[in-house]
Amino acid sequence: MKIGAPKEVIAGEARVAMTPDSARQLQKLGYDCLIESGAGLAAGFADDLYRAADVTVVETAADLWAQADIIAKVRVPEPSELGYLTSGKTLISFFNPAGNEAGMEAAKASGANVIAMEMVPRISRAQKMDALSSMANIAGYRAVIEAGNNFGRFFTGQVTAAGKVPPAKVLVVGAGVAGLAAIGTSTSLGAITYAFDVRPEVAEQVESMGAEFVFLDFEEEGQDGSATGGYASVQSEEFRNAQLAKFREIAPDMDIVITTALIPNRPAPKLWLEDMVAMMKPGSVIVDLAAERGGNVEGTVTDEKVVTENGVTIIGYTDFPSRMAAQASTLYATNIRHMMTDLTPEKDGQVVHNMEDDVIRGATVTHQGEITFPPPPPKIQAIAAKPKEKVKELTPEEKRAKEMAAFKAQTRSQVTLLAIGAALILGVGLVAPASFMQHFIVFVLSVFVGFQVIWNVSHSLHTPLMAITNAISSIIILGALMQIGSSSVLVIVLAAASVFMAGINIVGGFMVTRRMLAMFQKS
Repeated sequence: MKIGAPKEVIAGEARVAMTPDSARQLQKLGYDCLIESGAGLAAGFADDLYRAADVTVVETAADLWAQADIIAKVRVPEPSELGYLTSGKTLISFFNPAGNEAGMEAAKASGANVIAMEMVPRISRAQKMDALSSMANIAGYRAVIEAGNNFGRFFTGQVTAAGKVPPAKVLVVGAGVAGLAAIGTSTSLGAITYAFDVRPEVAEQVESMGAEFVFLDFEEEGQDGSATGGYASVQSEEFRNAQLAKFREIAPDMDIVITTALIPNRPAPKLWLEDMVAMMKPGSVIVDLAAERGGNVEGTVTDEKVVTENGVTIIGYTDFPSRMAAQASTLYATNIRHMMTDLTPEKDGQVVHNMEDDVIRGATVTHQGEITFPPPPPKIQAIAAKPKEKVKELTPEEKRAKEMAAFKAQTRSQVTLLAIGAALILGVGLVAPASFMQHFIVFVLSVFVGFQVIWNVSHSLHTPLMAITNAISSIIILGALMQIGSSSVLVIVLAAASVFMAGINIVGGFMVTRRMLAMFQKS
């Protein structure tokens, strides 16, 4: 079968769904690769680079759609492109199924199979083909760069001879993939970064990246992201009111606001309202990454940059990944290639559209003349932190009862062991000579002391206590050396073995201790 990538027809779109490297990997799956002439030029991939990768360069889009069995695209196909679809073809692209009913009907009428890359479920196995995350990662990074380009000060604070420059304060609303990318870029540039998200499990991720999570004074159990495929869910009206109140409280202090909040298959929620924009200082910047779905900010104009009356810049660009076309194309083409790997289990260049597979079923919007959107929830939940179970706090009376029960159980165990040991020693003493019993009793006491001093110590504490264990090993060596002069061959052999093994313990202990100390040295 043949897989082809046409040139994107939407004005300004520089990405391409196939790169020379991804084409080589697709060929290993048994496919012949086609590319429309000039499709990769805006992303830095000339036609000659494709020819060098054994990709057939087709002159027109019509020829490519006619020859290819599988078409890989980036943007939602235009009606003119859907007209090329025929029965048996497979289209892999962003498709916006929730807002593209006409497109789904056209695909259904054609009998073609359509896989929407934004519908890939967020489960661990599907991370490699999660194109939405790949593009969101680039968008989050680029949003900070665009904000810095329109912000009149440094991100990081500075103290110079010319005066003191305070650090910028950045708020990222939504800590998904795009939000985390924005947080990482902002903190690396030296800004004081704050972040908010409706999913409580992301707070630790935010704080681990050096940002401060904005908590609400609101008692409501937030829905776990795993229940919604790893995405945020719709919240209650009470939660929204508390959220807006917190944003109004912090709006005057923020220099840059980056909004990334989206709910699957819904318009973007309005989170940064007109009065919050009015509270911000002149020169502040807002970057609305949800502009394509209507925007999180009141005043956002899709694909435009506007400046409000109070001097706040609102950026509503929708082509952030396209502004880094080479990187975006590489990541997206890799996502496509991984999708094709799942669609080609035998690596024989034949598509097997397994509707029992969670990933393939979740991403499929039309199949064999039927609309299959929306998909059922995945059988496997998305990756999300499970809420920790609260341990019941014991009352003082319960603590005392628990300690007393543990003490009694330990006492019973020790008394039982001592009784068994005494009985064994008594039994041995009835038949063994007196000279043997003297050494045997010393041996038993040594084992008991060793067990209490070393074996009962937690394993995690053995390395810091290496010096103490070395001292104990030294005592063993001294005892063994005293017995080496014995007239009994058996005693000499046992003493020599003790010296050997204790010596290994001492040398190894000092080597480990030395290595540990070296970890804390600067040079």
